[in-house]
Amino acid sequence: MNSIDQQSPEIHKKDLQGKEAVDKIRALIDKAGSCFFVTQANFNASHQSRPMAVQKTDELGHVWFLSAKDSVKNMELAQDKTVTLYFQGSSYSDFLELNGHAIVSDDREKIKELWDPTVKAWFTEGVDDPRISVIEFIPDTGYYWDNKHGNAVAGIKVLISAVTGTTMDDSIEGNLIV
Repeated sequence: MNSIDQQSPEIHKKDLQGKEAVDKIRALIDKAGSCFFVTQANFNASHQSRPMAVQKTDELGHVWFLSAKDSVKNMELAQDKTVTLYFQGSSYSDFLELNGHAIVSDDREKIKELWDPTVKAWFTEGVDDPRISVIEFIPDTGYYWDNKHGNAVAGIKVLISAVTGTTMDDSIEGNLIV
């Protein structure tokens, strides 16, 4: 038996719960910055998926967005609050799917907290634009696909694998329960 046969197999699946799940969610969202926001209701045969910039991910793992009150997305959320978010932080890692529900409000203090000058492109009257609403996404479950040791180590492993013809998979994935 050679030394390769004696090695224990690498673990490529790790489910995360509670704080560990929230920490993974926050780290992956920080890398991605935006997501596809997918609603369940459908009006006027519209697409149920649209890109959205994340304004904040809080310590509970809730994801915060600013949205127009008169948007199709907000109308869909009034009918069905179920939402799925899809994030991609790079072309080969940092993938995240979150499932949960959204709460829409017009909390002016939260709007001020989340305001970013780039949002003025959609809300021309600024932070006091009456069309702004807040969407709080509350995740229940999710799934992530990432690498174990960071992109630099994963890249080196890919190069070594290509040269040697051996597998050096650095991937890790698992369920998230918030």
